[in-house]
Amino acid sequence: MLSDRDYTRRMIQTVLTVAAVAIVLAILWAAREAVMLVYVSALIAMGFSPLVKLIERRRAGNRRRVPRWLAILSIYAVIVGVVALLGLMIIPPLVVQGQMLWGKLPAEFNKLQAFLIRYKLMTHRVTLEEAVQSAPTGTSGNAVGTALVAISSLVGGVFGLITILILTFYLLIEAGAMFDYLVRFVPAERRGDLALAARQAVSKVSAWLRAQFVLAGVMGAFSAIGLGLMGVPYFYVIALIAAVGETIPIVGPVIGGVTAVAVAVTVSTRLAVMVGAYFLILHQLEANVLVPKIMERNVGVSPVAVLIALLFGGALWGLVGAILAIPTAAILSVIVEEFAVAQDAGRQRIKAV
Repeated sequence: MLSDRDYTRRMIQTVLTVAAVAIVLAILWAAREAVMLVYVSALIAMGFSPLVKLIERRRAGNRRRVPRWLAILSIYAVIVGVVALLGLMIIPPLVVQGQMLWGKLPAEFNKLQAFLIRYKLMTHRVTLEEAVQSAPTGTSGNAVGTALVAISSLVGGVFGLITILILTFYLLIEAGAMFDYLVRFVPAERRGDLALAARQAVSKVSAWLRAQFVLAGVMGAFSAIGLGLMGVPYFYVIALIAAVGETIPIVGPVIGGVTAVAVAVTVSTRLAVMVGAYFLILHQLEANVLVPKIMERNVGVSPVAVLIALLFGGALWGLVGAILAIPTAAILSVIVEEFAVAQDAGRQRIKAV
């Protein structure tokens, strides 16, 4: 039975522990944007870690290894080159299509008015300028303020991206030293299990990154084939947009579909309806079949866990949460599995005693 002194000491320890945990959680919540940047950087570093090791590995007949920093910079250079190439392929045709659509907009607007007047949904015609002027201006009604907010968000996004790239670089450089430092706080008999769990987590996150590329390739190919057969202009550009958008859950496929319909409507309304129906089917297959199955095969997360993770991630953090939901679920699965193994081992030791 505990004495009064021991009871008081344990009560104080419990209160101080709870207070310390509450303070840490409050600090993390106050700095949640910085924590999110660090977490995203860590996931990217985990995803590219196997590729960096592959590049820096010593080749047969070559005694020198590729420096780790050079391996990382080569990956960055390839990514920047691919993004620049996609931009050169996508932006000029989009500008041309936008100009064509803008030139046809008054005629299409008049056709829409004629249709609405014919079915008595409108009483008189209005000009396009009058329609724009009578459109809702939002709660503020201040165009300058809206523009400043948009510019501020853009600048913040650019600085956030630069921060992630720099932090990812240093995380990849210092990964081994950081792990060796942190593992010292783990009991010696558990360090092997921790190292195994860390390798499994890195493997799963890397597999998630590869699965993203597979999904993007599949959706890009199906979009190009379908739109090409239907005769949609610049179908390869739309396919690229659909492929890139596939990396963004929920919103990405919608962006590809809206772009395809916007281009198709410049040809005919019938073609736009066909394209919309085609992308609706593609979106359903992607959301309910491709994503769960490919993620299960590559990442090892069940389809049910994938869908639940997407729902919770989207509800907690919106678009960013949906993007990070699957790798987070993969890491949590490793932690839960390691915890279960440790519990089973503890029970076995108790039975042996």
